[in-house]
Amino acid sequence: MAHVHDPDARHRSTHAARPTRRRRRTRPLTAATLAALALALAACATSPLGRRQLRLMSGNDVSKMGVTAFQDIKKETPQTQDATQQKYVRCVAAAITGQVKDPEAPKQWEVVVFQDDTANAFALPGGKIGVHTGILKVAKNQDQLATVIGHEVAHVLAQHANERVSQQMLTGALMEVAGQALDPTMVAALGMGAQVGVLLPFSRTQESEADLLGLDLMAGAGFDPRESTKFWKNMEAAGGGGTPEFLSTHPSDQTRAADLQKRIAQEMPVYEKVVAEGRRPKCS
Repeated sequence: MAHVHDPDARHRSTHAARPTRRRRRTRPLTAATLAALALALAACATSPLGRRQLRLMSGNDVSKMGVTAFQDIKKETPQTQDATQQKYVRCVAAAITGQVKDPEAPKQWEVVVFQDDTANAFALPGGKIGVHTGILKVAKNQDQLATVIGHEVAHVLAQHANERVSQQMLTGALMEVAGQALDPTMVAALGMGAQVGVLLPFSRTQESEADLLGLDLMAGAGFDPRESTKFWKNMEAAGGGGTPEFLSTHPSDQTRAADLQKRIAQEMPVYEKVVAEGRRPKCS
C-alpha cells in the first residue's frame, strides 16, 4: 500500500494528545449569602459568663419558635396524671425561676411534667419547661432535680437557642460560598468538618456554660450545689457507655462533674446564707 505523506499529521496528533482543561465557572454570591455574612460580622453578643456569641435572630422570634415547639410537644406527648409529681416538679422549677433577674428573660414560666420514661428535661425560649417522669428516677432528691432544671433554664437565659440557630445559618452561608468554588466531593467533606469542628464544639461549650449558670441559680434558690455532681454521676450510671465526647453535643458526665466541682466552692457561701435565712425550699 502506498504511503501518503501528510505534513500536518504530526501537528494534529500532538494537539490531540494534550489534555483539555475546563475552567469551573464561579457564580456570583447571592444576596442572601452576602447578607448573612454581613450580619455575622455585626451580630456579636456576650453570654452571661462573658463568652462571645453570634446571635442573628431577635429574641422575640426565638421565643415564638420555642412556644410553637412546646405546643407541638404537648400535643404529641402525654402529661403525667400524678398530682404529687406535678407539685414536686413545679415547686423546684418555681424556686429556680425565682432567681432569674434578667429583664429580657420570660416573666412567666409554664412547667409541664410529661409521662415519658427517658431521663430528660428541657427549657425553651418563651418560658417553657418540660420534665420527663424518667428523670425523677435519676434525680434522687430536690437538689438533684434543681441541678437539671437550673441547667435547662440557664440555656434560655444565655440565649443558646438563638446562638445555635445563628451558627447553622452562618455555616449554611459559608457552605454556599464554598460550593461555588470547590469540587462537590470537597464540599461534602467540608460539610462534615463544619459539623464536627464548628457546630458540635460550640454546643459542648453551651452545655458547660449552662451547667455553671444553673449552679448559680440552684445555690441562690437554696438547693445544695454539692448534689449537682452526684446527679451527673447518676446520669452516667443510667446512660451506660454512650457516645464518645468528641462526637457528642454534650460534655461527658465525668467532665461535667469535674467542672462543677471547681465552682461549688464559690457557691457554698451563697447556699449557706440562704439556709441560714430559712429560705431553703421544701419541695420533697
